[in-house]
Amino acid sequence: MSFTAHGKHLIAGQWVATDTTFSNAPTHGPVSDFSAGSVELVNRACEAAEEAFWSFGYSTREARATFLNTIADEIEARAETITAIGSLETGLPEARLQGERGRTVGQLRLFAAHILAGDYLDRRHDVPLPDRQPLPRPDIRLMQRPLGPVAVFGASNFPLAFSTAGGDVASALAAGCPVVVKGHEAHPGTSEIMAEAIHAAIEKCAVHPGVFSLVHGGSRAVGQRLVQHPLIKAVGFTGSLAAGRALFDLCAKRFEPIAFYGELGSVNPMFLMPHALRERGLEIARGWAGSLTQGAGQFCTNPGVAVLVEGEEATAFIRAVVQALGPVGAQVMLTEGIAAAYRAGRDRLAESVGVREVLTTTCELRQATPYLFATTGREWLANASLGHEVFGPLGLVVTVANVDELLQVARSLEGQLTCTLHMDAADTDEVRRLLPILERKAGRILANGFPTGVEVSEAMVHGGPYPASTNFGATSVGTMAIRRFLRPVSYQNIPSTLLPLDLRYLSAP
Repeated sequence: MSFTAHGKHLIAGQWVATDTTFSNAPTHGPVSDFSAGSVELVNRACEAAEEAFWSFGYSTREARATFLNTIADEIEARAETITAIGSLETGLPEARLQGERGRTVGQLRLFAAHILAGDYLDRRHDVPLPDRQPLPRPDIRLMQRPLGPVAVFGASNFPLAFSTAGGDVASALAAGCPVVVKGHEAHPGTSEIMAEAIHAAIEKCAVHPGVFSLVHGGSRAVGQRLVQHPLIKAVGFTGSLAAGRALFDLCAKRFEPIAFYGELGSVNPMFLMPHALRERGLEIARGWAGSLTQGAGQFCTNPGVAVLVEGEEATAFIRAVVQALGPVGAQVMLTEGIAAAYRAGRDRLAESVGVREVLTTTCELRQATPYLFATTGREWLANASLGHEVFGPLGLVVTVANVDELLQVARSLEGQLTCTLHMDAADTDEVRRLLPILERKAGRILANGFPTGVEVSEAMVHGGPYPASTNFGATSVGTMAIRRFLRPVSYQNIPSTLLPLDLRYLSAP
């Protein structure tokens, strides 16, 4: 299937152009122009989403599952074209995009199966007790219901799995919520073809066209209007701390405050326990180097910090990391802006008191090369900025005097998406002291692995305390993500013929 970008927005089933345009920045090939978003388009999209909710929000689970599976089919039908345009715009290798497309399709099909099972509805029934004293109990039934129209901001680092048809969109549609997507300026052509797949599924399934709209990037006013539009009931966002916090504050200041589910930043620290360091330090060093540089380090779960007890083993570990990073060449980053921010983060660490450069390289323009820095536990505890994320293939080794200081470093952490333990059985007693601290710091804790792989499954949590995310009780990956776009409704003494179909035949346990 060939593809030529038309550069238009998809608003309630119509491809719409605007007078103002912007261009993508491909790593190779021709530049394409795209219509820039506007406040007026956001208003139209939100109004269409509200209109669509009156049918889509009350559709059957079977109908929504069919819709999700049809979107997946339409994406697969465009597989080669999606890979080509995605690689052109982002610089990501074809294999990475093929894997990400598989994950995107898998998420859609997973949510289709999840809603068919029905467990997410959390249905409950208190049978009436008319003879109860001193007061009778009424018939009460409970079920989760969709919130209404949802806004989603496409992510720069996952042009498929966290963008136009990504996890936020899949979980919102599964819940019964129409979606308005603000596409990311870094990959508008990729957003466009994914929107075409959704549009084709809407037509095949005869779904209200307002169920999905795509507004390409525009001024800040476009994003601000989207989160402040009175018809939007929740927001999904993956991006920088500064942008996410600004949007979060706007959501809180609305006349009707709404939930902002933002994933904002994380250094994903690894803790190398003494016995594991002694027995497997060189192996862990090589694994860390691979994880640190995978995809030019442009993963929200990139493990940017390693904490270990000082000594000969720590020195050998650092030497092994340098040896493993040395052959890694320059990699193209997603945008020139991300590359510039990476170099700024490198410079901030290089200029920090008590931080030494272990591996120094040279990168420019849109490229990234790996860097490695080292500091002590004392310096870490004295300088909170050392815990700020540097988005890219940069690592910081923190050597501590002993396990007690390692625990202090753990307590000093801000909220994280992940924390990793490298441990052997002989480290169990120390880990038993550390684990309760990490439970309060991260949404996912893993042992003897690297966090850059995020399984899309029932038990996954991709979130954590602030600033990793703005809602510690939510996840943006896995089936539990649907909970963000639902709310419980109790029905008291409502005649069965008026109850939602999913609740009508529920019997008490």
